[in-house]
Amino acid sequence: MKVLKVINNNVVTVIDDRGKEVIVTGCGIGFGKKPGQSVDESKVEKIYRMESEESLEKFKELLKGLPLEHIQVCNEIIAFTKESLSMPINQNIYITLTDHISFAINRYKEGTFFKNALTNEIQYFYPGEYAIGKHALDLIEKKTGIRLPEDEASSIANHIVNAELNLKVSDSFRLITAAQKILDMMQKEMWFPEEETYERRLFLTNLKFLVHRVMFGTRKNVEDPKLSDFIRNNYRTEYEQAEKVKDFLWEEYQCEMQPDEVIYLALDIKRLRENSERKDDTYGII
Repeated sequence: MKVLKVINNNVVTVIDDRGKEVIVTGCGIGFGKKPGQSVDESKVEKIYRMESEESLEKFKELLKGLPLEHIQVCNEIIAFTKESLSMPINQNIYITLTDHISFAINRYKEGTFFKNALTNEIQYFYPGEYAIGKHALDLIEKKTGIRLPEDEASSIANHIVNAELNLKVSDSFRLITAAQKILDMMQKEMWFPEEETYERRLFLTNLKFLVHRVMFGTRKNVEDPKLSDFIRNNYRTEYEQAEKVKDFLWEEYQCEMQPDEVIYLALDIKRLRENSERKDDTYGII
């Protein structure tokens, strides 16, 4: 690999075998190097192939001023994230998460702390990502000697969610807030299990993907008329609850649920209720 540009002592860019500019990091990899000289491949720690020219330029500018240990710990966190999740994540997480964590470490050194207003919601709807965030705090402490506040676990989790769903920070805020408001509304209308169960986790997972799909997806109605008639006639309480969710999303966010989505949400509510009743005969209205 030949050096294209030296960003700093620990970061250079090179042209890979496909003719694309990539970023290479490693301790001292850029020290004393000039364009055209060979990279010491024994020093290569990470090669970054970004998805666009804009992302590449942003990442180069970001890495220019970061300590190597910040870059390294973010690589570890992202590698752990990829191993832990079953879905692909956007490469821009290298930019957003690295920037966030480096900034959080610097804030900590200055004695400045911020609360994450969505900590409870993120824990509730994205427990897997929140667990990764908690592990990230351990990795940061091991690498830098700094233990960031627990709220940072939810902030890191939020960046992971953004990368999973290809969302902006403002979009994920809307998504999580809307899902929590729907859940609050439903809890006023029907009993909802507080204990951690498979049925509860499944319902929350379906709910968050429903809200994401309605807010940011492109959908066509694939309603089954016979199933719809059956649900409306036999699961009236659950159907009315699903209709209220539809009305809420339209009134608050001008996002419209398709008729089939209303039907399947009603089915999810019915399934949750029946499974909970089998475990606890004291089902009632809160």
